[in-house]
Amino acid sequence: MPMIIPLHLSTPNLSAHRRSFNDDFNRRHLQNSDLPNARMRLYDDLLTNGYYTTRLYIGSPPQEFALIVDTGSTVTYVPCSNCEQCGKHQDPRFQPELSNTYQALKCNPGCNCDDDGKQCTYERRYAEQSSSSGVLAEDVISFGNESQLAPQRAVFGCENMETGDLYSQRADGIIGLGRGRLSIVDQLVEKSVISDSFSLCYGGMDVGGGAMVLGGISPPSDMVFTHSDPYRSPYYNIELKGLRVAGKPLKINPKVFDGRHGTVLDSGTTYAYLPEEAFIALKDSIMKEISVLRQIHGPDPNYNDICFSGAGRVVSELSKIFPTVDMVFGNGQSLTLSPENYLFRHTKVSGAYCFGIFQNGKDPTTLLGGIIVRNTLVTYDRENDKIGFWKTNCSELWKGLQVPGAPAPAPNTVHMNNSSNRSQNVPPVQPPNGLPTKHIPGEVRIAIITFDMLIVVNDTSTKPNLTEVADVIAHELEVDNLQVQMLNATPKGNEYQVKWALYPAASTEYISNSTAMSILLRLKEHRLQFPERYGNYQLVKWKVEPQRKLSWWQQHLVAVAIGILVTVVIGLSSLGVWLVWRRRQQTLGTYEPVGGIVPEQELQPL
Repeated sequence: MPMIIPLHLSTPNLSAHRRSFNDDFNRRHLQNSDLPNARMRLYDDLLTNGYYTTRLYIGSPPQEFALIVDTGSTVTYVPCSNCEQCGKHQDPRFQPELSNTYQALKCNPGCNCDDDGKQCTYERRYAEQSSSSGVLAEDVISFGNESQLAPQRAVFGCENMETGDLYSQRADGIIGLGRGRLSIVDQLVEKSVISDSFSLCYGGMDVGGGAMVLGGISPPSDMVFTHSDPYRSPYYNIELKGLRVAGKPLKINPKVFDGRHGTVLDSGTTYAYLPEEAFIALKDSIMKEISVLRQIHGPDPNYNDICFSGAGRVVSELSKIFPTVDMVFGNGQSLTLSPENYLFRHTKVSGAYCFGIFQNGKDPTTLLGGIIVRNTLVTYDRENDKIGFWKTNCSELWKGLQVPGAPAPAPNTVHMNNSSNRSQNVPPVQPPNGLPTKHIPGEVRIAIITFDMLIVVNDTSTKPNLTEVADVIAHELEVDNLQVQMLNATPKGNEYQVKWALYPAASTEYISNSTAMSILLRLKEHRLQFPERYGNYQLVKWKVEPQRKLSWWQQHLVAVAIGILVTVVIGLSSLGVWLVWRRRQQTLGTYEPVGGIVPEQELQPL
């Protein structure tokens, strides 16, 4: 099963989140703020990896990290170079000695101190028995090329111990977006460099990725909002009052969703967990709507998953079989969940799906994880104490969030060593050694990029779906799916050597130099993020084929051919007319007048 990080935090200082301005002013401030925001891309896949990550750069020069996006955590932390018990993660550990701006947070009355009473420390424990602890430090944090927000000094955790899933996970650490003075959002708001708001948008089933914005955005006009009371719990809660399945309200007491912490929205949790009464009502209602499907066992015998076969592999067709589910809020507005918001693929049976909503044991809290908000832009408007939802294609939304003009200075990432399982995305670096940029001169238009890739599959019993791999490559390279085509594939054990071709988009005749360079950088430095079931990959070789420079005759061949054809037709037509005229004249010339004298013809004997 993917990693699940339920919430377990101490109560933060909530007074920092309250404002004395009236609601109308706050709304205008959110929409028209002149403050910049940090627009960041999300990577990974919720159900494959158990989380989404973003790229954060710490130190001067910056060191790059893949951090789990978690609204239920209030500390941002990464493994430190001197960590005594840290796992092997995606990127090298943070090395304070390589940063010119690193500063340890000295012990003070406002923090917990180490045994020597010299440094501030932190510790976070999670309900699934994992934990993180270390020292607190301050350094420059950068948000990447696409961010309008300049690098800022902020406090973060430098880990010296990890346990449980935090030790074994591939991601380096966590970026804490919760309510609390150590939260990255609170620190940026305290510096008055962003508005008191942030947004997340998780990609859909089989797609992954998405976008994150630290700071205010103008919400769409049809965004659905619900109240979020910061005094209700230390988490981001919403006022859920009821559920509908296929438009039919379920008979559930609204108070069911108000137990303990209420209804909590947590991006770091994979699935959704309902109190017993609500879960049973929802499960029974959905199963009545899909009685034509056959119930099967789940992919993991250790879990009693509720799964069904016979629904097909096309995600867009699931809504014809599975019903929609509406979450009804306290203000009467509702959010419609499509099947991908409550289902996950069966990993062993093709065309089978399982419920991604479970009973939360005897805990009366309603916990809504990332599956609920896939392909949904979620705006945490903390300044106005509300959370907004807007259904959209989150993978495509990222392209619309690109910042025109000059971005914040790009960090030059420091890499201390290489990791064999590393698979990075879009860090702002210079062309790597070995990438012959002279082969892509400024005036050349590129017709096709071909590259050979060696894919190492983790599960030898499963043959990779190369069509899905092509879609993953297209998504990671930010091109259309039709642009990436497989030319051939050679299997060898658990390795597959695949030759790919990348063609220009349908709307253009060539690939621009900047696009080609970006693609080659990602391929060359292994920045494509493959789902875990496909393992990792190596770039064997690549080739750029420029557009051929056509001669005048090649460029105008069609026009010349048409001209010749027209000339021939006209010539033949003229010749035909002349021949008809000449024949007629000859025929007219043989007529003799009536009674005229003609030569006598000799009679031939019979």
